[in-house]
Amino acid sequence: MPLAVVASRALLGLQAPPVQVEVHLSGGLPSFCIVGLPDTEVREARERVRSALLNSSLPFPSARRIVVNLAPADLPKESGRFDLPIALGLLAAQGVIDPAALRGHEFAGELSLSGDLRPVHGALAMTCASHAVRESQERLVLPLASAREAALAAPAAVLGAGHLSDVVAYLAGQLDPAELRVSAQPCAAAEPVADLADVRGQAQARRALEIAAAGEHHLLLVGPPGSGKSMLAQRLPGLLPALSHEQALQSAAMLSLSNSFRAQAWGRRSLRSPHHGCSAAALLGGLGPGGLRPGGQQINYPKREGIRINRLGAA
Repeated sequence: MPLAVVASRALLGLQAPPVQVEVHLSGGLPSFCIVGLPDTEVREARERVRSALLNSSLPFPSARRIVVNLAPADLPKESGRFDLPIALGLLAAQGVIDPAALRGHEFAGELSLSGDLRPVHGALAMTCASHAVRESQERLVLPLASAREAALAAPAAVLGAGHLSDVVAYLAGQLDPAELRVSAQPCAAAEPVADLADVRGQAQARRALEIAAAGEHHLLLVGPPGSGKSMLAQRLPGLLPALSHEQALQSAAMLSLSNSFRAQAWGRRSLRSPHHGCSAAALLGGLGPGGLRPGGQQINYPKREGIRINRLGAA
């Protein structure tokens, strides 16, 4: 069958809309074209996929005209997450794997030239956005590192693979799904939480923190540099109640978008410390090539005393 369709997901802010990776093989001059509003990182998948297939002893249709469509066409596509779906679509279009085996699965992963699978950002956001995956009606196949992260939301439906050949063997029925199932990242080595008991003095400010935490009020700390504002703010999360499972997933999904999620901080309220001179785009995020991305990219401000901050404003 010269046409194959593989399910995947893009990232658009905190959302992960579904993407259909359509691969078509036809006669004519040999070429490899990717359409559907791809970013530069996605267009470069042509070379990664070709080398990964050849180095994994899998066939690549070098004598055919290859067209890959990432639908919907008006949705920006970024990062190397579509490498794995494109490679599987090429194999299914050649008849190496059964196209029916792709149904009920979503795939994402970046390929190295040797066929190894590299992690992608936003794995938790992808899992939370797919109702079918969270209800274990579909399976999500990811690189190992990303799968351990995504298993926090859907441990029964997430599969992790270290190499392209492992995914092909699984789809061909040569590998049991239990061998690819991963467990959530261990959270035993939790990081210590800043304790308000460490603060000496500052009785009025400590009282304000306790009242704000108990009543869920907003809090504004004003004072000269070195008066203890940041020190007190760092201890406010320790006074707040623990996050529920859904709240912890939402917090971890946002951190996953910028590759700043740590298993040791699971279920803990995060604290961001923006610089007082950062711009609105540095504080809130901005529009990149792949659409709205809250954090994850660093911006240089050479006229502001060489301060280097990211899109969420962390100095």
